Amino acid sequence: MVRKALTIAGSDASGGAGIEADIKTFQAFGVYGAAVITAVVAENTTGVQGIFPIPPEFVSLQIRSVLDDIGADAVKLGMLFDEGIIGAVAGELRKYRPSNIVVDPVMMAKNGDPLLKPEARDALVEQIFPLADVVTPNLNEAEALSGGRIETDTDLEEALRTIRSKGPGSVIIKGGHYGEDAVDYFYDGEAVVPIPGKRIRTTSTHGTGCTFSSALAALMARGLSAKDAAAGAKKFIEKAIETAPALGKGFGPLNHDTDTGSLF
Repeated sequence: MVRKALTIAGSDASGGAGIEADIKTFQAFGVYGAAVITAVVAENTTGVQGIFPIPPEFVSLQIRSVLDDIGADAVKLGMLFDEGIIGAVAGELRKYRPSNIVVDPVMMAKNGDPLLKPEARDALVEQIFPLADVVTPNLNEAEALSGGRIETDTDLEEALRTIRSKGPGSVIIKGGHYGEDAVDYFYDGEAVVPIPGKRIRTTSTHGTGCTFSSALAALMARGLSAKDAAAGAKKFIEKAIETAPALGKGFGPLNHDTDTGSLF
């Protein structure tokens, strides 16, 4: 049986993040990847040079094209950019009700360039989060979504609970910017579960959030629970960072062509 995953996100011209990273990651896990483009982004390892958003009605048409025909065992949402696109995506997801919706609440690029209009943040939370099986913010995104600083473990646990109260089935706060070790934290309404990881000192971190969330979606498409998929995605992202090619003048891309045989 062929497993299928759909990514709904922006296109990164340099190939390290967004749609391009998602498709490479799906392929690494043996999952057929389909893509709906929400924005075309002129981007490279040094930053974002421009954004061309796709009209919401055409985003909707792309989603219908995929789900009416091929379908999806998991859906990963990345860059949604503005309220119109968010509304279009939410409307189609409510119509089709696909399983295993993973939301990477993309707000800014690695160098700080905005990828979500500030006024669209409420729409993302109100319309998309209640549809999500998993939401995967990094530390900065978690602070923005929870409304408070995260400086202690108590702060982090409170942020997990606050974000989950907004509708998703579970939340993973990624630990790349928190603590000595890069530990992720998973919460599904039960106990907070740490997912151990090691901090890798490198500038090859372009597309880490996109790659993690698409690995998570691919593993869920293959039948893993959200918690088990999170552990597998964590191992994959570490390998992808450790073996990253030295490309670009800024934050370089990862190596998506890594062995995944032991992860599912």
